[in-house]
Amino acid sequence: MCGRFVVAGATGDLVSLFDVDLVGDDLPGPNWNIAPTDPVAIVLDSIPKGPDAGAEPVRRLEAARWGLVPSWAKDTKGGPTAINARIETVTEKAHFKTAIHKRRALVPATGYYEWHTADGVKTPHFIHLPDGELMAFAGLYEWWRNPEAADKWLLSTTIITQAATGELAEIHDRMPVFLSPEIAEDWLDPHEPASAELLGAVSLGGIELADRAEFYRVGTAVGNVRNNGPELIEPEVD
Repeated sequence: MCGRFVVAGATGDLVSLFDVDLVGDDLPGPNWNIAPTDPVAIVLDSIPKGPDAGAEPVRRLEAARWGLVPSWAKDTKGGPTAINARIETVTEKAHFKTAIHKRRALVPATGYYEWHTADGVKTPHFIHLPDGELMAFAGLYEWWRNPEAADKWLLSTTIITQAATGELAEIHDRMPVFLSPEIAEDWLDPHEPASAELLGAVSLGGIELADRAEFYRVGTAVGNVRNNGPELIEPEVD
């Protein structure tokens, strides 16, 4: 995890829910089969620069490419990218060790897909919170400068994962780190260092939210990235 997820809500819902100050351009619409390299909406707090330096961070909703491109990558094709980052090693890996301290994000989701493998057969499941409650995945973001493009900056993101617990561990051994509302503010705060205490609190909060998650089998159509629509999250009928 996490290789596919769903965002079924409108941009306005995200702006209201996360108390966003600034909405970026070209935000993606609802998508029931988000795959790596697709654009996704992320929430981040940025420190103002210039005349406003020193002011409170600005809460932004931005479109980002799913698959983090580190600032030192030569390009986005042959260079390293990452759709997931393990919380156990996120402070050590070259991909993430700068972003984890300065560029943490929240990735909204209606739910995500995971494939359970048994006897060589992979069965997709849709995992979500009860009553349509929105999930918030812990993420990181990076800016990559493209010297050959008119729009020189690419914003990209990755979703942090941890060992799956409870019933979710029966489907797959990893799960996204779910951000609880209580810890989300500290996670987004660019002045808050990525201490062991913060990462521990995020991980523990994620486990508590994961215990509330529900799931059911869905059809194999989700395995094709060309398929999209709310029918993908309909329960599979025996």
